Amino acid sequence: MAETTTAGKKVKFIVTRQDSPESKPYTEEFEVPYRPNMNVISALMEVQRNPVNATGQKTTPICWESNCLEEVCGACSMVINGKPRQACSALVDKLEQPVRIAPMSTFPVVRDLVINRERMFSALKRVKAWIPIDGTYDLGPGPRMAESKRQWAYELSKCMTCGVCLESCPNVNDKTTFIGPAAVSQVRLFNAHPTGEMNAEERLEALMEDGGIEGCGNSQNCVRSCPKGIPLTTSIAAMNKDTTKHLFKKWLGM
Repeated sequence: MAETTTAGKKVKFIVTRQDSPESKPYTEEFEVPYRPNMNVISALMEVQRNPVNATGQKTTPICWESNCLEEVCGACSMVINGKPRQACSALVDKLEQPVRIAPMSTFPVVRDLVINRERMFSALKRVKAWIPIDGTYDLGPGPRMAESKRQWAYELSKCMTCGVCLESCPNVNDKTTFIGPAAVSQVRLFNAHPTGEMNAEERLEALMEDGGIEGCGNSQNCVRSCPKGIPLTTSIAAMNKDTTKHLFKKWLGM
């Protein structure tokens, strides 16, 4: 009896769609056969296999991004029932229905749920979020990081550039140039690295420019929404301290 009930059950999705970057968004409803433990991605795959909306009309398949399907790549970020999150870990059984899906509004829409994350990647370039070591020759193991530092640095390294923290931040929008909490946290990560710290001052200078760390309003939405539980506000506080110290050292000519 339970199997019959499950077999006839359907889940309703209301998807905000957009045919091109220039076109206006619209909503379209879909009904997907229910399966236990299904996630939002599997529902979108079902629509892709059979692109028919709730009224029975043939439509275009929904466009979205996904890679790992295990909350590691960060590609499937979207707004689900008003909350920015990863679609692969959003289980339908735990969602209020009908399930409402929309693209993240902080980033320009390419099509449907696909967004352009250039703003986030440009911010990471701006703060040099990498270890600049040139050459393919063997440089050896390099300096070791103290275990006490490695433990909290590892937490920062979990960032998957999903963009959820930027979507939830009220200070990241088309009227501001704020680089967002992810880039600020990555400055802390790479400045803590024994080799990366050689570029620490460059990264701090980038944070002190227009659109840098001063753009943070301390709403703390970012740390509450981060799917990896990264202590973003702790990083922002630490970088506030470091940029202030760096500024005073410049004034004193140190």
